[in-house]
Amino acid sequence: VQLQASGGGLVQAGGSLRLSCAASGRTFSSYTMGWFRQAPGKEREFVAAISWRGGRTNYADAVKGRFAISRDNAKNMVYLQMNGLKPEDTAVYYCAADPLRAVVSGVVSDYDYWGQGTQVTVSS
Repeated sequence: VQLQASGGGLVQAGGSLRLSCAASGRTFSSYTMGWFRQAPGKEREFVAAISWRGGRTNYADAVKGRFAISRDNAKNMVYLQMNGLKPEDTAVYYCAADPLRAVVSGVVSDYDYWGQGTQVTVSS
């Protein structure tokens, strides 16, 4: 599967952005999908994930209540709605696919396929 993330940009603190991830491949609907981010000088970290049907979600504590992950299997799309953005949310955001596990994992190494990333910058 190939993944293409988009929707990043520059936003002021408190603002919102919606990231999109377009996936190719007919088996997309069977994959757990996740969003991760990586800030300069830091390791890649988990943000949110969603089960293959969308019935289960998982969020990092840092984004709970502010971010929402969703998917549209008919369109092969995954979204990350980000509200109440903070300067510490600044990072490159990546979408990823886990084709193997039924659990909604937050572990980087559980994801086999990765998009190219989209930059999100939040100014104070």
